[in-house]
Amino acid sequence: MPASPRRSCADVATYGAVDLGATSGRVVRVTVDGDGLELDLVRRFPNVVGADHTWDIEALIGDVRRGLVDAAARGPLRSLAVDSWGVDFGLLDATGRRLGAVHSYRSPRIAGVMEAAVESVGRARLYALTGIQFLHFNTAFQLVAARDTDEYRAATTLLMVPDLVNAALCGSRTNDVTNASTTQLLDVATRLWSDEVVAALGLRRDLLPELHEPGTVLGSVRGVDARVDGRAVVATASHDTASAVAGVPLRADHPAVYISCGTWSLVGCEVSTAVTTDAALAANVTNELGVDGTVRVLKNVTGLWLLEECRRAWTATDAAELVAAAEDVPGGRCVVDPDDPRLAGPGAMPERIAAVCRATGQPVPESPPEFTRLILDSLALAWRRTVATIERVAGFEADVVHLVGGGAAIPLLRRLAASACGRPLLAGPVEATVVGNALVQAIADGSVPDLAHGRVLVERSLDVVRIEPAATLDWPALATRLP
Repeated sequence: MPASPRRSCADVATYGAVDLGATSGRVVRVTVDGDGLELDLVRRFPNVVGADHTWDIEALIGDVRRGLVDAAARGPLRSLAVDSWGVDFGLLDATGRRLGAVHSYRSPRIAGVMEAAVESVGRARLYALTGIQFLHFNTAFQLVAARDTDEYRAATTLLMVPDLVNAALCGSRTNDVTNASTTQLLDVATRLWSDEVVAALGLRRDLLPELHEPGTVLGSVRGVDARVDGRAVVATASHDTASAVAGVPLRADHPAVYISCGTWSLVGCEVSTAVTTDAALAANVTNELGVDGTVRVLKNVTGLWLLEECRRAWTATDAAELVAAAEDVPGGRCVVDPDDPRLAGPGAMPERIAAVCRATGQPVPESPPEFTRLILDSLALAWRRTVATIERVAGFEADVVHLVGGGAAIPLLRRLAASACGRPLLAGPVEATVVGNALVQAIADGSVPDLAHGRVLVERSLDVVRIEPAATLDWPALATRLP
């Protein structure tokens, strides 16, 4: 993501976009003017879960600070904003000191918690209130698992990960609604905490802070560096998928489904009102909050994490080389369900994929390129199924499918997705999360009038590739191989 020459424009503003993912983070300078956007990657850093399934949040905050200093050294920033993955949180005491660790959504401490917790509210009632799909790692169930800990009893505030970082930068103590909506504790209709759900789960209502909407100015940076201190900290759509969707060049005259593909892939559509019908509940579709009062109706599908785990097992295997080599591997030899529970945890991923192939009577991949082709075929097949579910639940048929995020940079995956979904596919921007993060800042700042205008700028200035669907594989037949 090299910096491109700055265009001449009367009003040019540069924003600092901090994007924290489950495997890495980055700080990017995004310059916005009347012609479009330009991205300049300043700093990238790893974000690794420890052996105890907790995040090193202090190291993460340190990397953010250093990245912001580096970004400001390249030129002034108008403001900055932080987005991250959802569901995980930290607890603070009355002085703002963090209590205990920030646990990962993959922590074993939540095993078996969801079932009993849901029963205490009622599955249908919990879904009607929150609109959130039932995932065992949702914040609500993590909190139930933490109720008997010392830090839970001593805490005065809960903050989701991006607002933990905001608190460290400017001292704010509020939560963005887009990330809060992933907790399964928010009323999807009112965009406020649900007292009914909190009480039914036996949780402390006083832990849940005031909520803010994307575009709110939270404060000013302090105690980082003279070049950064005093810059406005703006609340973007702090859930990374909410930022990614804000960065998708959606158009009102073209009904569309989006796929945001990174470590996770999120398949959904943007609507004005949550869909909490019986059909949505049966399909376990989620309703997460977005920018400008929108709702993201979507389903989570495991994404490139399967490939990341395989690469970790193989060590020193270049991702670009793997996906290039997969081009020469015949497709459709074997597929798995990316969400198969047998593939859910970290470690020994190639061996576990091989075991699933044997159990389903399919050929077992023998080389890293063959495993890579299996993963890409499997992702496209899962997206095909999920796009159909989203269309059925939301009651429309998409003209196009937008693919954004890291997956949009893989030509083979783009072609497979267009083929599997049977629609034209618009791939890009790859950096949709960073783009959406900056657009919210630009709208708050007045540099961009609204999100619709911002999306036009995205389509105009960033690479968006159109791929027509081609009949490459027999997708219905492949689907029959899955349990």
